[in-house]
Amino acid sequence: MSKSMSIGAAAEFAGVSQSTLRRWEAEGRICPERTRGGQRRYTVADLKPHLARQPESKRKTIAYARVSSHDQKAELERQQQMLELYCSAQGWQFEIISDLGSGMNYRKRGLKDLLSRILDGDVARLVLTHKDRLLRFGAELVFALCEEKRVEVVILN
Repeated sequence: MSKSMSIGAAAEFAGVSQSTLRRWEAEGRICPERTRGGQRRYTVADLKPHLARQPESKRKTIAYARVSSHDQKAELERQQQMLELYCSAQGWQFEIISDLGSGMNYRKRGLKDLLSRILDGDVARLVLTHKDRLLRFGAELVFALCEEKRVEVVILN
């Protein structure tokens, strides 16, 4: 049997407020046990899917570059250099993800990796040279996801 904890301990463990836990219960996202006195008791299994993102020190800055075709490989290298110079000048630890493919293709390996890492809470900051380097259509959806996951988006141009 898993050890249960009070709402205060559960909130601290999950990195959220007690009112957030109550709201999640009202929304049906979690279902804590109740004591005879009506107090909520949470287990780690209840909270694990909802744990707050990693500590800021473990989250990374990701610089993303993309071009549409092999003919633009020199442009891809220029984007990567610009991103590298900017991130270095800011003093950020960073990683560059690059893709070669259409801005309307949502199945690019780098884009899928980027989205997965954002959803996992591993990304603190996303740096782009231009808004359309991410996607031609639908970038706003990714930016909304970034806002929800507290990822800062930096667009250089």
